[in-house]
Amino acid sequence: MSHKIIQKMPTVDEIIARHPLSVKASAQIVQDRKEIGDILSGRDSRLLFIAGPCSAWPAESVLVFAERLKKLSDELKDSLKIVMRVYIQKPRTIRGWLGPVNQPDPYEPPDIAKGAAYCRDMMVQAIEMGLPIADEALFTHNARGFAELLSWMAIGARSVEDQEHRIFASAADCPVGMKNATSGSIEIAVNGIIAAQHPHHTTFEGHQIQTDGNPFAHLVLRGGFRGSNYDPTHVRKAGALFEKHKVKNPAIIIDASHDNCKVDGVKVSSRQAEVVKESLAFMRSDPEYRRLVKGFMIESFLKEGSQKLESATPETIDRGGLSITDPCLGWEATETLLREVANAHV
Repeated sequence: MSHKIIQKMPTVDEIIARHPLSVKASAQIVQDRKEIGDILSGRDSRLLFIAGPCSAWPAESVLVFAERLKKLSDELKDSLKIVMRVYIQKPRTIRGWLGPVNQPDPYEPPDIAKGAAYCRDMMVQAIEMGLPIADEALFTHNARGFAELLSWMAIGARSVEDQEHRIFASAADCPVGMKNATSGSIEIAVNGIIAAQHPHHTTFEGHQIQTDGNPFAHLVLRGGFRGSNYDPTHVRKAGALFEKHKVKNPAIIIDASHDNCKVDGVKVSSRQAEVVKESLAFMRSDPEYRRLVKGFMIESFLKEGSQKLESATPETIDRGGLSITDPCLGWEATETLLREVANAHV
């Protein structure tokens, strides 16, 4: 294996010991997972709403966002189950910054030991506020220390066809959203759901194990190269595939970002609110849409839009809640949208 050693990593147990989770917060994660599962199965009529930065950096601004979101979550809890995106890994089509778990300071060399501690501490602080959190399963071999903190997990559009990610979802303790492929293929994602809902044999920590299967693996529609896919036609297509393959707890989350919010091929952060509102209108007019669509995901931070790492320096980069990856809705627009969704769903 061609490589060079950079540094010795601390053990996962050492990282966990330095950034422990309280007993109360651990119990809350169990409860949050149950509530999300109840929404996906239809036992809870609230909508699931996953909101937060495209990438969770810097921690100080992420935690300011968390404080605001927690306050709003408490206010809207009768209509919405709000989960915060604390995405510490950034998938790339070719190359680029891979997120704070790999490089906690994007202007310094990658330092995974420091990044793991940085991200674990940030996640624990958000959970201790009382917020359920979400992340994308990108580097499955580094999951311990993070996966047990999650109340919801995504398998991304580039990973959904990968057998390792499907088996990982099958073993996950929280509900897992399988995104449609970047091509827009819903069939690939449904195949991933079927695989994740069934048990598999694999190796883990020196043992052959059998995963339990995840009954709350579900679909996330995020659009594709051919355009958006949150409309009733695509939702009904997904529903037919669920029925054909006897998918347990058939459910869809509409990802209002990514290819669903592009205008002339360019992501427009403000378009996310329009996608959510259009989807709510579909819910009101189409019983099948309402039966299958259980919630939404948006990319949202303190400030509207985004900035480019390459165009800034350590001195000029905005660390006050402006995304350094994909454009996000600002806090004011996020708060307005969440209130509108809650009022519409009463």
